[in-house]
Amino acid sequence: MALLDRHVGFLDALRGAGLPVSLAEGLDAARALTVLDLVDREALRAAYAATVVKRPSHRPPFDTLFDLWFPAAVGDGAAGPPPERPAKTAGPRQPDPLAEAMRERLFDLLLDGDEAGMRQLVREAVAAFGQSPSAARPAWSTYAVGSALDPRTLMAGLLRAVLEGQERGGLAERRARQMLEDRIADLNEMIVSETRRRVAEDKGTERVAKVAVRPPLENLDILRATKKDLAELRRAVHPLARRLATRLAIKHKAGRRGRLDFRRTVRASLSTGGVPVRTFHRPRRPHKPELVVLCDVSDSVSSFAHFTLLLAYALREQFTKVRVFAFIDNLDEVTKYFAPGVDVGDAMKTMTSEADLTWVSGRTNYGRAFELFAERYPDVVGPKTALLILGDARSNYGPLALSTLARVAGKARRAHWLNPEPARDWDTGDSASSTYDKVVPMAECRNLAQLGQFIEDLA
Repeated sequence: MALLDRHVGFLDALRGAGLPVSLAEGLDAARALTVLDLVDREALRAAYAATVVKRPSHRPPFDTLFDLWFPAAVGDGAAGPPPERPAKTAGPRQPDPLAEAMRERLFDLLLDGDEAGMRQLVREAVAAFGQSPSAARPAWSTYAVGSALDPRTLMAGLLRAVLEGQERGGLAERRARQMLEDRIADLNEMIVSETRRRVAEDKGTERVAKVAVRPPLENLDILRATKKDLAELRRAVHPLARRLATRLAIKHKAGRRGRLDFRRTVRASLSTGGVPVRTFHRPRRPHKPELVVLCDVSDSVSSFAHFTLLLAYALREQFTKVRVFAFIDNLDEVTKYFAPGVDVGDAMKTMTSEADLTWVSGRTNYGRAFELFAERYPDVVGPKTALLILGDARSNYGPLALSTLARVAGKARRAHWLNPEPARDWDTGDSASSTYDKVVPMAECRNLAQLGQFIEDLA
């Protein structure tokens, strides 16, 4: 592949992974290539990073894609042919001599912290153990390499060598253990990276690049978020909650003046013969509205439900009152489960087991949820209330209760609907997104970036 094609493919892969790379930044990176020694791979990495990486969260996907498009080695990557493994012998299972030899080398490399030596050993280990023996459909496996090297079984010997007779169990051992844990973690990452490189050689870089990286946190699809992702989202959602609260508090007629200040107006009129040429008004009191959240917590949007309840949890400090209602085919108020100081993960588990959210089928029924809300809580939504509905608008072909929703939303100060599904999937199957959008304005909200854009677009 020519350098220009590799450059263009790399930038396309970065954009596909969610990194915002402009045309100008791509040109800056291309100019940097003209003055660099292209043999110096780390200088090349630094030049690309300086021109296209904007946030610390973008660096991990950048490094993964750089290693794919500008690999450190080709093929086995060793000085000579890959080492041959001796044929298996019949009888009791015997240790693999090649694996044992590599483990002995690995012991010394981990002890010395020799990163270059570990990379070379990993290349040899992947060449020897990483490929599946099936010739019909060859595949590469990080598990097979990790099982052959098994670095954690070396920990006891490494600790003895590092401590050299020092007292066990103290600060010195903790520091030594942490150092060795970090080196083993680096080794495992090298194994993953090298195996990925070999897969890319077999199946194509473009194909592997599409599945090799996780998008940055702000572009992570909430419906596919893991437990670890939700923990990171919890930290990122608080500044967005403050911005959302500020936008929801803006009145539709923000230019309207406050009440007439009669005393100041009369006092000023004395200079014009008692004619109130200029009127004075009291400053408007800052408005801190109430928030009501209606949240679909069915299995199809469980990750999004977790995220939206995180959002409601963060918003409680920005409003005079926050009330949260969850529903599947029944509706219940779940505000009490998200009291200050409660872990949101624990609150979700408690809510799932205790709240009355299912009625008969346990399948989402938006129409029944809206009817129950209007019947059971007729006075919750009022002129000071911001109503926020969160869900995918898929009601399993059940009634939609549009008139009821219109009546509830009409009483609110403002109402909005956030939908975690891509807009291209709206109105497919049992989706009633466009129908509900005519009653309550609906916005696609699949990730933090779209939530931020929704907040910015609030008038």
